[in-house]
Amino acid sequence: MSPVTSVSDVAEWKTISIGTFPDTFALLTALSAIRCGVGNLAAEALARPAFTLSGTRTAVTLLTVTAADLGFKGETVRLRQIYELARQLGFGLAPPEIAPQPRLQYLDQPVGEFLVIGMNPIRTWAGEEVILTVANGGAGLILIGQDGRADAEIPVTSRFVFLRSLPSTPATLSRN
Repeated sequence: MSPVTSVSDVAEWKTISIGTFPDTFALLTALSAIRCGVGNLAAEALARPAFTLSGTRTAVTLLTVTAADLGFKGETVRLRQIYELARQLGFGLAPPEIAPQPRLQYLDQPVGEFLVIGMNPIRTWAGEEVILTVANGGAGLILIGQDGRADAEIPVTSRFVFLRSLPSTPATLSRN
């Protein structure tokens, strides 16, 4: 299979709504109401000032792609490389609110599916950089945090959720 060469090569995965909660407490209450587990790192990220909610209800188009779809070879690739190439191809990073919203709006997620939200990391109280993942590990729906450092090694089979952003003229594409 040929690697993705542009965001336009990727079909829309899902359209979700953001801006549906007045504050983080209401969001956490909604997650609790659907019996969604929230991991420790995710809970810390949701409690940080960098985690923001939109004040305007907006529909957002989400796309999913793996690092392998982008053309990366091998078993793992650095998060920085995934993000750099994704941006060059026209994918946008998600605002923090995107992570819990699919968890609330994607209740039929198949067991074993983990969707890494392509987002800027949020620092925990201890300074760890965390990105969020929407998952169904078999014990129920969960929202978890994972290593969001630029040098974090990510399996090329990991599925990322990005936004469709305005196309930019790609610079030299570097795939390892």
